[in-house]
Amino acid sequence: MDFIDGLGLVAGIFTSAAVAPQLITTIKKKKASEVSTAMFVVMLTGNALWVYYGVDKKDIPIIATNIFTICLNVAMLFLKYKYKDND
Repeated sequence: MDFIDGLGLVAGIFTSAAVAPQLITTIKKKKASEVSTAMFVVMLTGNALWVYYGVDKKDIPIIATNIFTICLNVAMLFLKYKYKDND
């Protein structure tokens, strides 16, 4: 892995990790009323397209970080559904 690939991987990790504080807050409060379902659906769509693009370009940092972000977004949507009665 060269420097640029490493940089891309680090950038992707930071971008993906941006969802983590919302996940943690939602888990602690067991409430998700302030979470926008539409935003996470749009993000999922964008991340899925990035994975497709990364596969086409054979770009591991793009593929890996966007798959990670998809997992976080799916987890957030699951929590939104799980805690819907707590709001």
